Amino acid sequence: MKLTGLPRRLPEIRQAAASECGLACLAMIASFHGRHTELAALRREFPVSLKGATLVTLMEIATRLGLVGRPLRLEVAHLRTLQLPAVLHWNMNHFVVLRDAGRTGVTIHDPAFGARRYSYEDVSKHFTGVALELTKDLAFQAQQAATKLSMLDFFGRITGFVPALLQTLVLSAVLQLYVLASPFYMQLAVDNAIARDDHDLLFVLAFGFALFLLINTGASLIRAKLLAQAQSALAFQMGAGLFRHLLRLPLVYFEKRHVGDLVSRFSSTEPVRNLLAEGLVTAIIDGAMASLTAAMMFIYRPSLGLIVLAALAAYILVRIAFFHLTKRRTLDLIEARSRESTTFIETMRAVQSIKIFTRENERGAVWMNRYAEVVRAEAISGFLKQAFRIANDLIFGLENVLIVYLGARAALDGEMTVGMLFAFISYKQQFGDKAARLVERAIEFRMLDLHLERLSDIAGTEPEASHFRAAAYQPPIQGNLEVRNLCFRYADGEPLVLQDVNFSIRAGEYVAITGPSGGGKTTLLKLILGLLEPTAGEVLIDGMPLQVIGHELFRKNIGVVMQDDQLLSGSIADNICFFDDSFDLDHMVRCAELAGIHNEISRMPMAYNSLIGDMGTSLSGGQKQRILLARALYRRPRLLFMDEGTSHLDLATERQVTNAVKSLGLTRIIIAHRPETIASAARCLTLRDGQLHEAHERLAAA
Repeated sequence: MKLTGLPRRLPEIRQAAASECGLACLAMIASFHGRHTELAALRREFPVSLKGATLVTLMEIATRLGLVGRPLRLEVAHLRTLQLPAVLHWNMNHFVVLRDAGRTGVTIHDPAFGARRYSYEDVSKHFTGVALELTKDLAFQAQQAATKLSMLDFFGRITGFVPALLQTLVLSAVLQLYVLASPFYMQLAVDNAIARDDHDLLFVLAFGFALFLLINTGASLIRAKLLAQAQSALAFQMGAGLFRHLLRLPLVYFEKRHVGDLVSRFSSTEPVRNLLAEGLVTAIIDGAMASLTAAMMFIYRPSLGLIVLAALAAYILVRIAFFHLTKRRTLDLIEARSRESTTFIETMRAVQSIKIFTRENERGAVWMNRYAEVVRAEAISGFLKQAFRIANDLIFGLENVLIVYLGARAALDGEMTVGMLFAFISYKQQFGDKAARLVERAIEFRMLDLHLERLSDIAGTEPEASHFRAAAYQPPIQGNLEVRNLCFRYADGEPLVLQDVNFSIRAGEYVAITGPSGGGKTTLLKLILGLLEPTAGEVLIDGMPLQVIGHELFRKNIGVVMQDDQLLSGSIADNICFFDDSFDLDHMVRCAELAGIHNEISRMPMAYNSLIGDMGTSLSGGQKQRILLARALYRRPRLLFMDEGTSHLDLATERQVTNAVKSLGLTRIIIAHRPETIASAARCLTLRDGQLHEAHERLAAA
């Protein structure tokens, strides 16, 4: 069946995570057929690993959405025969939606870049020859779109904002009285004072309106202060609340997103708070003033007032006609900046490797391509703004010419005085300014959906399971650990990384976990720490399930050193106590001694106050690991987990640190490959092919 045009609208849905292009394609096609599906809902129901989804996985998910999938292999020339919309495999690692296929080219909805038009020659450079048709089955059920994040959601989280907003609104209304009275001053001056040569009346009018202006100026200053306070309160509470929520999201949320994209999404709070604080007040006042000035125009001359309203209607039609184009180009600009920011951050992080491999030019070219996308998007967005400004000038310029001509004729015919004409033109200008600004505000409020959708990726994501749950487990943790029938896969349809893992560790034991690289050791550790949710099975601490104890209580009683742990910008002391406001100096020094780093810190010019750079780059690998170990010990943990936590230490230093930590009597679980490290443990568990095996021969006790 051939469809080259779609009677229903295919939405544009952008992917939030790097690996969810397939889910975004399914969300677009399901919404097209009437099942309005939010990408966030699909993400929760059908999690996709960092490897992305295969065509088979997409077909399985489509079946559960009530869609029938038909995979095809075809040439570019046969794209017009597909039942549209259809999924295309793109660039060997991406999925897009084919919206329409015409004689000269196709329209693609790309989850990464939005709607794009391609010639068939360009399509051949990207299309891999694999397509997926999706049609409704008999069980398909339409559904309405879920309620999205709205500005009211932000109002509910902000305290003290509404009273400040109301005060600002009242003052703004008072300020507009002067603006409303100014044309009347001009009319009195022209028709009464000048026409009668009345100097005294002219002086009284000037003095009265000057006094009015001074009062107006004072009120403006008070309004500016109130508005600044409201904006500050709104900015802090909104930003702080969203950031707290962001930090409570599951680890997998961050693993699937680029840093630049997260920064870009978080920065969407700025246009939201600006519109809430200033834009809302301005819109209300502009709406009221536009209504009042329109009424004044009709009092003076109804026929001229109709011309002014007709000009405004023409401008509104222009803005509505190009709204979707403006929205799409704005989103293109936001996402282009996000990609450029991600590339910049990645380049700065990898600058050492870039220099070692002499890839400065190549990496510079990658960033310049991203930056060129930003410049191109800014140019298009800037052109649209200029075009709307020109349209505004043209429409209201023609209106002004017509008003002056007809008003002057009315004055010549004695139907209006010159003062009335001046007053009408003044009211017309005020109406034009207020109404045009009101239209712009209305467009901005409609465009706010872009930012709210991006923020909803953060605000709408559920925090870590049991993060806020009050711990039902009150006795102090002893350090016994048990894993029962633990299974884990990153996404439905993918093979199990861990399968029926069982083991127990008594309090105070020292156990090593080893196995081939990529075998799931770090994944197992993340499951124990509650950073990942198991597919099946459970983790027990002192015989109690981890979900009952709660993540917060459990993590307060453990020390952890992971492979990719980072130090933060600050002093060495700050990093060991993890920026604790009331840290224990003696305990901190003791932890550094146990980690074998105290002497080296003492030899530094500023000792524990020595500053370390971003991510600890001023330290050697071994020094960084020992500071991380000191940080883990500072918590006075009952269990200590280390993932290659001493891999950068020489054998003598590692032996010294191991013996020192042994004296604490902690339950220790280490992941290691070095034979000497493994031999120091009392027991050794080997993880291979997703299953755990225990070495029966006794190893040297630590």
